[in-house]
Amino acid sequence: MTGRVALIGAGPGDPGLLTLRGAQLLREAEVLLYDALASDAIVALAPQTCERIYVGKRAGDHAMAQDDIEALAIARAREGRFVVRLKGGDPFVFGRGGEEAEALRAASIPFEVVPGISSALAAPAYAGIPLTHREFAASFTVLTGHEDPAKPASTLDWAKLADPKRTLVILMGTANLREIAEKLVANGLAATTPVAVVQDGTRPSQRTVLGTLATIARDVTTAKVAPPAVIVVGEVARLREQLRWFDTSPLFGKRVAITRAGEQSEGFARALLQRGAEPVLAPTIAILPPDDATAAERAIDVLASFAWLVFTSRNGVDAFFARLASRNADARAIGTVKVAAIGERSAERLRASGVIADVVPEAFVAEEVANAVIERAKPGDRVLLYRAQEARDVLPRMLGEAGLIVTIAAAYKTVVPAAPDFAEKIARAGVLTFTSASTVRGFADLLGGPDAATEAARGKCVACIGPITARAATNMGLIVDVVASRYTTAGLLDALDAHFAQHR
Repeated sequence: MTGRVALIGAGPGDPGLLTLRGAQLLREAEVLLYDALASDAIVALAPQTCERIYVGKRAGDHAMAQDDIEALAIARAREGRFVVRLKGGDPFVFGRGGEEAEALRAASIPFEVVPGISSALAAPAYAGIPLTHREFAASFTVLTGHEDPAKPASTLDWAKLADPKRTLVILMGTANLREIAEKLVANGLAATTPVAVVQDGTRPSQRTVLGTLATIARDVTTAKVAPPAVIVVGEVARLREQLRWFDTSPLFGKRVAITRAGEQSEGFARALLQRGAEPVLAPTIAILPPDDATAAERAIDVLASFAWLVFTSRNGVDAFFARLASRNADARAIGTVKVAAIGERSAERLRASGVIADVVPEAFVAEEVANAVIERAKPGDRVLLYRAQEARDVLPRMLGEAGLIVTIAAAYKTVVPAAPDFAEKIARAGVLTFTSASTVRGFADLLGGPDAATEAARGKCVACIGPITARAATNMGLIVDVVASRYTTAGLLDALDAHFAQHR
């Protein structure tokens, strides 16, 4: 039985620019053949069971020859498997996608082409350069700066390309930039024509060098610009300083370590990418079932006997509803029990499961949850705390002192995961974020103790989601630079923005 192949454009690097169709097919892939310019976040969309094969090409470093890539796609499809060929940018824009499609057609393999956003369009846009503008350019031309060396002569008409009313977008031309600039000047373009070279367009590592045809080769060498880079020649390049937007965020280009549990990092990482930062996933905790789930199970059996159900994290909410689902039950089991959530994230998780929290304090700490419940509860009310196995005792103590009857159910536990490359990830990061005291403790454990943790954090910005986390970090010996005033990841990002805006 013959399978099929999808030629998918991964876009220029920013995972948010992948098309919906591309994402859909990636999630169905049985074999993935991916290029060097496909971002890790996009490759990660393929199922865990998918066979991943790197076939990337860099200048002078080809993981696999083009003929072998085509033969491999055909062979896997003939096994009856769905093959995704993931290519940077757009498959049919200097991506040799046309050649691969021809090979598939010749082998009678069904295929589909999913366009991607080409770096020819995206890199200038992310650098603040419009390719057309009513005042400067009515057209643009995309060309290669690296023609097939086997051709007897260039097929590019430099006389026609040297048009001051047209924007030129040159891909794969960094190595030949001096020669390209000289040809354009020799064919009539003014040596003062503006040129922009955008390296790593749409990525947190994006850099833009501005110059003219007379200076750009030297400027790029001085700046040590390396491929992949897009060259923009024309008057529109003058608009860069006026229209730049992507690289203006205070967090742009920062490498930010996320230490929270891996399964909870996606939203935080996505928000960092939107602000131009590079997320470094370095979880210091993992969420597992508690050592003894008896109390958590028994509490659900007698749920109706409680006046209040209190969640101190979204992990507790997830654990609660997972146990309800295992009993073929849902939010209706809560009945008339009032529900308190420590913060917005826990409340959002509750709403997603069909429950609107009765209490969400303005400050997302245990003390404020206790005060809010005490204010509304009656003496003698029974309160169920569905929380982490190793949580602080401040909440049950305050509730008990107020005359409430407290039952603690250990719903989950946090452990330190195995991470052999953790120290390397932390070394790469310039910003360390901590979202709970347990992430701070896990950080030290993974590095070999408080002294090693303090040394690893030296010279880096340490940011904490709130005062309790900051206290744990300080007690560990870390110097805390940023503490969010709103105890959420959004609040932490805002605090980081403000910090780096002040230190520009």
